[in-house]
Amino acid sequence: MLDCLFCRLVAGSIPASLVYESPTVVAFRDIHPKAPTHVLVIPREHIGSMLELKPTHAALLGDLHQAIQSVAKAEKIHNTGFRVVINNGRDSGQVVAHLHYHVLGGKRLEDSAE
Repeated sequence: MLDCLFCRLVAGSIPASLVYESPTVVAFRDIHPKAPTHVLVIPREHIGSMLELKPTHAALLGDLHQAIQSVAKAEKIHNTGFRVVINNGRDSGQVVAHLHYHVLGGKRLEDSAE
């Protein structure tokens, strides 16, 4: 989808600070970080939200979770702890309509589900 910010990033037409890449997943630093480590992990395939996931995406979900593990290790937050957040829909704060996981860490995070 050419009108999707993250699809343009995956296509290379928008620069990003990449942290991880695989054939199915890309991870990059958030431009408005909420923690010392704030990385977004996204599928290369355009999936607008969790509600668009299908049973055929099972392998992709595994890839995304493996990427999150790799990011946590590369960012050295795997031993101290990190948070993984998915916002789904406008009221949750989802700004870009492309499934993405926020990986946050690098400090003690507040006791909040946000």
